[in-house]
Order: sequence, then structure tokens, then C-alpha cells
Amino acid sequence: MDASRFDMVMNRRRFLRALGAGAALTGAGAILPSSLEAVTDPALAGRPLVRYPEKTDLILLTSRPPQLETPMHYFQHAITPNEAFYVRYHLSGVPTKVDLATWRLRVAGHVERPLELSMDDLQSKFPAARIVAVNQCSGNSRSRFEPRIFGGQWGDGAMGNAEWVGVRLRDILSAAGVKAGAVDVSFNGLDEPPTSSVPDFAKSLSVSTLMDHPDVLVAYQMNGAPLPMLNGFPARLVVPGWYATYWVKHLSEITVLDRAFDGFWVKTAYRIPATPCGCAEPGTKPTRTVPIHRMNVRSFIIVPENGARVAAGRGTILKGIAFDGGNGIAQVDISSDGGANWRRADLGGDLGPYSFREWSARWTPARPGHYRLMVRATNRFGESQPFEPLWSPAGYLRNVIERVEVTAA
Repeated sequence: MDASRFDMVMNRRRFLRALGAGAALTGAGAILPSSLEAVTDPALAGRPLVRYPEKTDLILLTSRPPQLETPMHYFQHAITPNEAFYVRYHLSGVPTKVDLATWRLRVAGHVERPLELSMDDLQSKFPAARIVAVNQCSGNSRSRFEPRIFGGQWGDGAMGNAEWVGVRLRDILSAAGVKAGAVDVSFNGLDEPPTSSVPDFAKSLSVSTLMDHPDVLVAYQMNGAPLPMLNGFPARLVVPGWYATYWVKHLSEITVLDRAFDGFWVKTAYRIPATPCGCAEPGTKPTRTVPIHRMNVRSFIIVPENGARVAAGRGTILKGIAFDGGNGIAQVDISSDGGANWRRADLGGDLGPYSFREWSARWTPARPGHYRLMVRATNRFGESQPFEPLWSPAGYLRNVIERVEVTAA
């Protein structure tokens, strides 16, 4: 790909104004009205739509740092458009411009040959790899937890699915020559903490995990285009099947370590109870924790939306998505009577084990009245979803059977 395509056609002052004010970049610079979803979803009540550079109208969670949620109607299809892809940052020092003439990805530490790779190096010296994979924030759906949990109160739209193109991390590490005794590999990006007292956002994965996971990429392309700035331009880590906390944006440093990484965002943050379900009794503190890792099974009904009215006695098409941490979705079942009875839905095309899988089903409400529609996915390993929500002290891992309420008339 011609590197000139990566040049950011973006006014820096305009970008900073958007990040600082959280205002939509419309002609008047005003915040847009609340989304229609806020009317039917209490978790989104009072949250306006905003428009940031390279983005369409997204639901505002916070402006410093920018946290923008994707409206659920974008999930009617397996691939999430770049302009609608959610945005999540931990630090307020968000990069607004990257000069590819000077940007380098540095690979150092416990290696034989430290590297400084330009974008041209990534594209010309390594074979390109493609993968379709879901990126989901660890705290997606945190607003649904009871008792309420501190943290970003996401609805269900802190996720997205894209085709990623880049270099296999394993190929980069092989080129650098990982020395014997290597334990972990850490990753850092260009975003910066506001003060020295705030830990820099750096993550790590074990060498054994990376060598066993050939699908981990340093991605420079998203859905056939350069990464949007707010999704990690010019390159980001892609860890298919794992929660997005590991998908470091604006990647600039890869460091091979001969010891366990002890950074805050692994040692202290993004941890789950060391139990088979990663859950705990509501309101309790676990005695032992481990870093969050693979995603569990999830599914959603996208059409009809919660609170919709449908025609009694007439066929209605139900549509949605399902996904998991890389085993792949084997089946999706739906219920129209609150879970008393279930029947199989039709699966859409298979874009790979890490991707959203579209599903659909035709349903005819027999008579006027209120209906509770439910969806349940099962992966190829036999894992499914619980009927009642499990609780996590940090608001992670939600994968309860989701439901929507509709009225037939």
C-alpha cells in the first residue's frame, strides 16, 4: 500500500477542539440530539450523539479521554464500518497526528537484533496477514451490572468487528531474534499520561502465548483502509479472541523481557477472579485474581430493538450477531416466550472463528400482546451463555442471555 494513503488529512486544531469539548463536528459545532436508543435503553439515557474526526455519530461516554460507543443498529451486519467503530482511551494524552516519515516501531530488549521498523518496512519486508476479529472492551455492558460497579458505564456497543491486515507479531519477533530465557513481551503506544503520577498504558503477553498464537498482528489496515486515528493509527496490536485491553493503539514499542512484566495495567488493573467463571458473589472481593484474557460467548438481538411494535399474525425477521473468543459459533437459538422454549436460528456466512457471526430467524407472533425475545449462542467447544447474569467486581465478562421486549398488535 502506498504510504501516502496514511497521511492524515486532518486539522490539528479541529481535532483537539473535538477531544476537549466532546462536541460534534457539525457546521455549528453543536452536540447532536440523543440517540433513539437512549429512549428504549435506560443505560444510554442523557447521553448525546457526537461526531469526532473520521467518525460518524457515536454515543458519548466521556470526552477526556474520548470514549465513544457504537449505536447498536450498526451490528445488523458482521463488519462494523470504520467510522462507526467505538473508541476507548485510558489516558488523556491522545495523539492527534503521526508523521510516517519519522514514526518507527522499535523492537528491543531481550533480542539478538533490535529493530526500528518504518511503515514501509512493515509492508515490504514481511508477508501481509489478514484476519477478521472482534474487538470488545473488557467493560462492555458494565452499566448492566447489579450491584452497580465503578467504571465507564458502557451500554452494549463497546465492540466492533473488522478485517485487519498487518504483520504477524511472531514474524517480527523472529526477525529480531528472541533470546533464550525470554518470558514476556510488553507493548506501548503513543498515548501519554497527563502527569508522571499516572501509569503509562503498557500491556504484556507471555512469549509462550505469542508463539502459540500466530494470529496476533501488528495491524496497519482496517476494513481495507488505514486505521482511523482514534482506532490506533498508524499501527495497533490485534490479539484475536482476547479483550481489547491488549490491543494497544498507536503502537511504538515492543520490548522482550527476561522477567515477568509488572506494569500497573497488568499487575493491578484488568484482573478477574481466579475462578472458572471469572466471577464472584455480588458485592464481594475475590481473594485471588488473574489477568483478563479470552472473551466468552455472547449474542445479541439487533432487530427488532427493545420496545419495538410488530404485527400480530405476520412474519417478523429477527436478526443479530454472536461471537466468542476464537472457537467459533456452532449454533444460535431463539426463544419468544421468555426462555420456556427454544428453536434454532439460521447462521450467516462464516468469516472466521474470531468474527461476529450473523444469525436470523423468522418469527410470527400468534396473537396481540407482550413478548420477551431471547437469544443464546453456543460455540464449537460447547460453551454457551447463562440464563442469569454472573457478577464480576470490575464489571467484566458479561455474557448473560440477552433479551428484548416487544409488543405485537
